[in-house]
Amino acid sequence: MHQTGQTTAPTRVIGLISGTSVDGIDAALVEISGTDLDLQVELLAGETYPYPGELREKILAVCAGVAMSMAELAELDDAIAKSFAQAAQNIQKNHQSATLIGSHGQTVYHRPPESKGAGKLSLGYSLQLGRGDLIAHLTGITTVSNFRVADIAIGGHGAPLVPRVDAFLLSHPQEGRCIQNVGGIGNVAYIPPRRDDWLNKIRGWDTGPGNSLLDLAVQQLTDGAKTYDNGGKWAASGNPCYPLVEQWLSHEYFHLHPPKSTGRELFGVDYLHQCFQDAAPYQLTPADMLATLTELTAASIAHSYHTFLPEMPNRVFLCGGGSRNLYLQQRLQLLLGEIPVLTTDDVGLNANFKEAIAFAVLAYWRQLHLPGNLPAATGAPCEVLLGEVHS
Repeated sequence: MHQTGQTTAPTRVIGLISGTSVDGIDAALVEISGTDLDLQVELLAGETYPYPGELREKILAVCAGVAMSMAELAELDDAIAKSFAQAAQNIQKNHQSATLIGSHGQTVYHRPPESKGAGKLSLGYSLQLGRGDLIAHLTGITTVSNFRVADIAIGGHGAPLVPRVDAFLLSHPQEGRCIQNVGGIGNVAYIPPRRDDWLNKIRGWDTGPGNSLLDLAVQQLTDGAKTYDNGGKWAASGNPCYPLVEQWLSHEYFHLHPPKSTGRELFGVDYLHQCFQDAAPYQLTPADMLATLTELTAASIAHSYHTFLPEMPNRVFLCGGGSRNLYLQQRLQLLLGEIPVLTTDDVGLNANFKEAIAFAVLAYWRQLHLPGNLPAATGAPCEVLLGEVHS
């Protein structure tokens, strides 16, 4: 399942992604060598570049299902690409130039594949804006984009795509690990000890909401004055309402067997409105509401592990923006008991920019004609090359 004996000179690559939280563009400038178990990644620079306010509002609107014309969609696509290109140019300042860009783009719509019965499958669909051809033109650097479509075209979810990268960067000879990304949506890569047929035993799926509901709630509770709960301090001052958490955990998504994927289409504005309606009889304070939504994220992760993992991990490593939410980490630690909950910083991989680093690696693999998906995680029937190349 993996290639050996292939050596490559170090390649300087930029990874770019804006997640479902639409916080801004995460850019990572890295130097990569090796191909699989010899894969080495050095982070030279990492930075998050906020979207201009008006552009962020447009992105959030389209993610929330607001109608727009094709002309408006084209303008949005171009504007996102220009922002990504600017991020790529900025991250290289005071550094030797990169020769490759891996741009995930901005997800504005994700529809998982659906079984229609009698062996029939309705293919999934996922749209990431930020045209790779325009990024390549503006930067003069070969750009790989549209990573999800090849996996989706053969019946996969096109998500999560990071488990293969996690496998080669974060696996361990003796211990099983869960790499838990907490972006707008949470996703996990379960990596068993690196022995026997370990690659085929890796699992990955979207666990449910990460920061998406929390960020939306903060915006609603502050009339837009704040966009997130810094460090989870506001939530930490409240008390979770456990009957509400139990009610929300009954949602069918949490009980759907992997492989599975989700997005703001499910855990977005409409879902949050329902959460506030459900909470009305309990007369929660704003802090209590945030504590309860945080508990939902932590409980959905823990429930996912207990329900779907072949065995519980020895350690859990958080990454993504939610890894900086200390209250969320504490709640997850409480729910997982003796299993240490750390961040990928603790094993030498920057937790803030791990997703951007991953798409740099996926672009690097694409250039080497190596597959990027992990069928056990995406549900695809086979490995495929990921990404469209624009020179």
